[in-house]
Amino acid sequence: MTGPALKQWDSHSTIHEAALGEAIELTELLRQCVAHEDFQKAMEIACVAVEHWESRTLRHAESEEEGLYLDLVKADPTVKKTITALTRDHDLLRRMVNEIKDLLGSDGDYIEVLKRFDALIIVDLLHNQDEGRLLQRTGVVKHELARESAG
Repeated sequence: MTGPALKQWDSHSTIHEAALGEAIELTELLRQCVAHEDFQKAMEIACVAVEHWESRTLRHAESEEEGLYLDLVKADPTVKKTITALTRDHDLLRRMVNEIKDLLGSDGDYIEVLKRFDALIIVDLLHNQDEGRLLQRTGVVKHELARESAG
């Protein structure tokens, strides 16, 4: 079953925007530490950023896959191809987070780590745009304002 925040477009988009904004801030902090060659602090920030991606974005993705996406396909089977693509995006995000963890656990190549964080941000941004278009098109996720004006 999908939670109420996932089914309200305004709430759902706010979840995406907040998580992505925080990820961008963490990546910029990491970039500054690497530029100043403060590798101890860079490791700490990278670990916080990994935890952020896992606990915010990837946990949210899991909720979407277990509830919202199933609801969307049930309501309109023609969206299955788009849902498959969105799920693939989630898989790519998971793979990149695991690559970052491997890099941090081996040699701590921060240039490669930063490349992965930048890629995470880009994939997530594009994913959020595609998901937003789908949710608005299907009408399964309602705008909160429309719901409020009807009530």
